Amino acid sequence: MATMESLIGLVNRIQRACTVLGDYGGDGGSLWEALPSVAVVGGQSSGKSSVLESIVGRDFLPRGSGIVTRRPLVLQLHKTESGSEYAEFLHTPRRKYTDFAAVRKEIADETDRITGKTKQISNVPIHLSIYSPHVVNLTLIDLPGLTKVAVEGQPESIVRDIEDMVRSYVEKPNCIILAISPANQDIATSDAIKLAREVDPTGERTFGVVTKLDLMDKGTNALDVLEGRSYRLQHPWVGIVNRSQADINKNVDMIAARRKEQEYFATSPDYGHLAHKMGSEYLAKLLSKHLESVIRQRIPSIISLINKTIDELEAELDRLGRPIGADGGAQLYTILEMCRAFDRIFKEHLDGGRPGGDRIYGVFDNQLPAALKKLPFDRHLSLQNVKKVISEADGYQPHLIAPEQGYRRLIDSSLGYFRGPAEASVDAVHFVLKELVRKSIGETEELKRFPTLQSDIAAASNEALERFRDEGRKTVLRLVEMESTYLTVEFFRKLSQEPDKGQAPGSTPNSQAPDRYGDSHLRRIGSNVNAYVAMVCDTLRNTIPKAIVHCQVREAKRSLLNQFYAHVGSREKKQLSAMLDEDPSLMEKRNAIAKRLELYKSARHEIDSVAWNDKLN
Repeated sequence: MATMESLIGLVNRIQRACTVLGDYGGDGGSLWEALPSVAVVGGQSSGKSSVLESIVGRDFLPRGSGIVTRRPLVLQLHKTESGSEYAEFLHTPRRKYTDFAAVRKEIADETDRITGKTKQISNVPIHLSIYSPHVVNLTLIDLPGLTKVAVEGQPESIVRDIEDMVRSYVEKPNCIILAISPANQDIATSDAIKLAREVDPTGERTFGVVTKLDLMDKGTNALDVLEGRSYRLQHPWVGIVNRSQADINKNVDMIAARRKEQEYFATSPDYGHLAHKMGSEYLAKLLSKHLESVIRQRIPSIISLINKTIDELEAELDRLGRPIGADGGAQLYTILEMCRAFDRIFKEHLDGGRPGGDRIYGVFDNQLPAALKKLPFDRHLSLQNVKKVISEADGYQPHLIAPEQGYRRLIDSSLGYFRGPAEASVDAVHFVLKELVRKSIGETEELKRFPTLQSDIAAASNEALERFRDEGRKTVLRLVEMESTYLTVEFFRKLSQEPDKGQAPGSTPNSQAPDRYGDSHLRRIGSNVNAYVAMVCDTLRNTIPKAIVHCQVREAKRSLLNQFYAHVGSREKKQLSAMLDEDPSLMEKRNAIAKRLELYKSARHEIDSVAWNDKLN
């Protein structure tokens, strides 16, 4: 299974890709909205900035009075193995910041670039990535602090504008809410909790954080809040002790501040019993673990939306026009050479020279047996159902010796269950082959300049794979039908020679006529049918993979592009030129789209690996 680090890192990359494509939020943000993230919500002076800096372990956020955060800050934390720490902004991708004072200045400057040196706000986010061995993998969105009144230089609508912006993030079902409330304020009046309660009434998405515990009046504490008595959430409340203003003025580093925070909880008579669940370090790990869990739950919807985005990008590439051409013979030779290069890579995936072909064996060795094991034969061959089927088969005249028609109906209906696993195995192998085609096209360097030809090859390959799948489906269903069409008589002859376990000692098989609808008789019928079905199951477990490999895998290796070759060979020069046409004026745009597409393809590949590993486990 994928690690927490790879899952959250994967989402970070997709989020960056969304931003590059301009589909962050709003009408075009469906992909972004499907990706879980943590929105940090709190009123002004709630300690929100201090919490973020404690999680990161660095001073990097602008400080001051009034509204300091005037644009959303999408903060992606990446845990590294090395000791170096640095930051990168999406709007300055070629620059690494090792001085976090410069990071603070850049946040302020970038804010002013959009809002001007005023107290206005903007919903255009700043994207910042921090790489450090002292952080956990996490994506946080720092939002402007909620306020109750407008100050000088701000429009009267600022209170509503900020709330609307914050609400636009936290009302999304995939948003995890980090609600920051100061301990020296009544939790009932907390702006963050009030908003969280409105958009998440069950508290399933909300993590409550209480700051400034050390600033409470002497003799008071926040235990009622931290232990969930004042306001209960689905997740535990976490207490935080921020750096004091004196510490900030003295430039006390965050590592020392974390130690001081841990010491405070460990030695506190009020919070000592909760010390292991308090502090910024615990909060970061708690959020990272929960984010990983949410991401794993959302994998199917994320895959669907990524595929949709890839289709849109592929379509855009197809519209851009394509490559170069000389005479018709040279163009045809170029196309065929690139097809052979693709075909060679595709075969390497199947034969083991490149990864991917082993997933086909996984279908046969894991998915098919598991599907066969889950078939509902226990229910289908229950005493009640056996009696029902036997009675219906007998009609108005009960069977005389053995209920042959009942046997046949029970066997036929039982064998029908094998159709599902058989077809599912065909589809699973078809999916693997399609993915290998996609990967092979992406790994064929010669094709990267010619998106039209990529599309043609992909379409031809997928069309061929569809034919192979249809033939594979017909064959495996034919195997199931063959088992139903002609039963193995010898199996039942052997059964007829075995004495009934309920037969009295010394009696002949016919000396006691069993009750045709008695439980013992029906139970033996069900047992016989089940034994026969088990025999057929063992046979199909071996023959279905053979049929699939013969009809799908072997044919994909032998004749994936045969029809495409014949079709290309009959094309005129003008048609070949269209396949290889490349407009130099569009090269820059094509390269930019190709980079975006590669991001999404890489994400899809990793998500596919996660989904596949989860199925196997």
